[in-house]
Amino acid sequence: MEQWSKETIAAFRKTLLTWYDENKRDLPWRHDHDPYHVWVSEIMLQQTQVNTVIPYYERFMSMFPTINDLAAAKPEQLLKAWEGLGYYSRARNLQRAAREIVNDRHGEWPTTAAGLQELTGIGPYTAGAIASIAFGEPVAAVDGNAFRVFGRLLMIDADITKPATRQLFAETIDRIIDPQRPGDFNQAIMDLGSSYMTVKNPDVEHSPVKMFDRSYETGHVLDYPVKTAKPRPVPVDYVALVIHTPAGYLMTKRPSTGLLANLWTFPLVKVSDLLKDDEQETDLMDVDIVSRAEQAFETETEIPVSLALIGGRAVTHTFTHLKWQIRLVSAELSTVPDISLFAGEIVAESAFDQYPMPVVQQKLWRRWQAASKK
Repeated sequence: MEQWSKETIAAFRKTLLTWYDENKRDLPWRHDHDPYHVWVSEIMLQQTQVNTVIPYYERFMSMFPTINDLAAAKPEQLLKAWEGLGYYSRARNLQRAAREIVNDRHGEWPTTAAGLQELTGIGPYTAGAIASIAFGEPVAAVDGNAFRVFGRLLMIDADITKPATRQLFAETIDRIIDPQRPGDFNQAIMDLGSSYMTVKNPDVEHSPVKMFDRSYETGHVLDYPVKTAKPRPVPVDYVALVIHTPAGYLMTKRPSTGLLANLWTFPLVKVSDLLKDDEQETDLMDVDIVSRAEQAFETETEIPVSLALIGGRAVTHTFTHLKWQIRLVSAELSTVPDISLFAGEIVAESAFDQYPMPVVQQKLWRRWQAASKK
């Protein structure tokens, strides 16, 4: 790993911050240093691109302009505001932390990275970002951009998928960060990592800090940061039941814990749950899957249905560790059924905007709309 002298560190700070002052992105959460604004934006930016986040952030702030508004929001309202961003535990943790600040801390924010990490859902990176930007603490905010920028600048050989490596980067950056402008320093690294020092096709030749980039000098830019490959998401097959009645569609609310908690979808049946002893999923023909899904639904709800398979490729949706592959089956009921045993509601299409629905449900709905027009 390259080690910088005090003179090199001073020169790097000046070069980086001069570039940032002249080229920083105009983002809505950068218009002030309010910790609430910084916090919400950083949570939204986890696993999500900046251009996608901007309209969500602006809508979220119009709905919950203060941390008190967020703490008092109804869960359904919160999830609806987050709809489409995915990783919904982020939204639930936001509200938990908001309530901790409002109720347990009487509205007082922790002002250090260590204190911020005591709040629900705030890890080392988010704590570093809030502490440096909102409170001026000279502490690193180590995210993917920081791994990439400093991994290349200093040719750090440590594997960033290992927990201990984050601490190594944090300690390294803490020695380099500008103590007078730590927030701007961290945001400059974010901008650098999303422009000249991207994952693929970096433009290092025009990078404002190329003179400090050891990997560029040695021709090894794409070898950094060092990262072992993630395992592929495990495929899981489902059947989605699109059951339409004169009053609307049968919809179920996901459990309060686990994937897509408290969000609404068409009833989903895992194909593996339809197997008999010693059967494999590959043993089932489409007709077997449809008939067993039909039987399972009728047994559970006492609602008789005649399901038909909707053709075409399965709808796919990938989570971090799972890849859902969903085939649609449909039924049209001429009367409104008794849903006393059905774990859900009948929802009119006109009322969909009142129910928080995940992206995978939106994909299923688009597939159903396309199929029903044929």
